[in-house]
Amino acid sequence: MSGLLALLDDVAAIARLAATQVDDVAAQAAKVGGKVAATVVDDAAKAGAKAAGVVIDDAAVTPKYVTGLPAARELPIVWKIARASFFNKLVILLPLALLLNAFVPWVLTPLLMLGGCYLCFEGAEKVAHSVFHTEDHSAAKDAETLDAAHLEEKRVAGAIKTDFILSAEIMTIALAAIETDDFLASAVVLALVAVGITALVYGAVAVLVKADDVGLALSTGGRTAAGRALGRRIVAAMPGILTAISVVGTAAMLWVGGSIVLHGLDDLGFHGPYGAIHAIAVGVAEGVGGSGFAEWLTTALLDGLFGLALGFLLIPVVMRGIVPVFQRVTGGGVGGGR
Repeated sequence: MSGLLALLDDVAAIARLAATQVDDVAAQAAKVGGKVAATVVDDAAKAGAKAAGVVIDDAAVTPKYVTGLPAARELPIVWKIARASFFNKLVILLPLALLLNAFVPWVLTPLLMLGGCYLCFEGAEKVAHSVFHTEDHSAAKDAETLDAAHLEEKRVAGAIKTDFILSAEIMTIALAAIETDDFLASAVVLALVAVGITALVYGAVAVLVKADDVGLALSTGGRTAAGRALGRRIVAAMPGILTAISVVGTAAMLWVGGSIVLHGLDDLGFHGPYGAIHAIAVGVAEGVGGSGFAEWLTTALLDGLFGLALGFLLIPVVMRGIVPVFQRVTGGGVGGGR
């Protein structure tokens, strides 16, 4: 009996030791998991911030795809585009970005620069349209010649193509901003960025396209004078709000696009442009007492001006070279702007 009790005592001691080890392992796992989670969240936040220019552009561009269509179809159209955007980012672009990063990481910088050039071209083209008052009459022509169903189908198809390009830029920018080398963590960060940005963009678009309807309903059916006045203000303010978003989106495109190209050139060994802008920004900051904000603002302004100049150089290259070649190859038409 004493031998059995001794054996049971040993078993109990081993069980206590095992429990202690499990507690230690669990504590360490929680600590490591917390660090990983913090890293993932931090990388996702940084990646989302880096892609801000593309996000603003996406939100500014998308509402035009529901212009001229029945109000009842606006939200279904936004959902169609959003659903395709989720698919583009999560099913196509996320695995592709991770594979490129794993096997040919050197290609990411040229891809980023290509996306930056696209942003500069788009921003410069919008500035040119605004300055020279040139208009694209294709949308009005489509509205006159196509019935609502075919017009909706064409608009959605065009929006999805545009979204794919912007999504590719967002995912590439996000991948470049990730600091961890862990494959799974990188995948989680990209997924968080994809879901978060898509929900943000198309949630904002849904609010924008229905805001005038909400304002109109309030202005005519509000129970109080204050409510009706608010509705009238919303209706009156929406054109200005959409214009402001478009201006901010254009500025953000030029700033982000120029910054991407400058950083890419610096990474590839062409240090002159990036170094010159950095030196000017530091000089301005020192001139106003070492203000970090002044340095950032100067850098952003010069990056944007560089992006605008590059975009103007790219407009004839795209419109007279790339677009005609693309039309001959595909047998279809493609516009320079969106």
